[in-house]
Amino acid sequence: MKAWAAAIAGEMATRPQVRSRPFFGYSAVYRRDAIFALLPRTRVLDPPNSIAFKLKSPSPRIRGLARQDRRLGFTQMQKARWFTFALGSNADLRDALARLQRAYEAAARRPPAAL
Repeated sequence: MKAWAAAIAGEMATRPQVRSRPFFGYSAVYRRDAIFALLPRTRVLDPPNSIAFKLKSPSPRIRGLARQDRRLGFTQMQKARWFTFALGSNADLRDALARLQRAYEAAARRPPAAL
C-alpha cells in the first residue's frame, strides 16, 4: 500500500495548485486550501488497502456508482461525503486516479472563504 500511495501522491502532485501535508499518519492532499484526499503514510484507513477522497455534493450518478462498485465505501462528515477506494492490484491505480481527479476538480468549485 505504501508504494501505491506514493505513486498516487506523485501523480497528484503534478496537478496545478496541489500540495500535500502530513495529517495524523496520512498525507492530506489539498487543492489550494481545500482538502480533497487522504493517502496512508504510517496509518491505514478502513479497509486497510484504501485511499480516501472528498466530494462535497456527489451527484446521483456518483452515488449510484458508489453503491455498485464494491471497492468504494462512503461516509457523511458535516456536509461533505468522504469516499474510500480499496486497491487490490496495480490495475486499480487507474480507477483510483480517476476518482481523485474528480475530487480535485470538485475542490476547485468550493465557495470562497468567509471573511
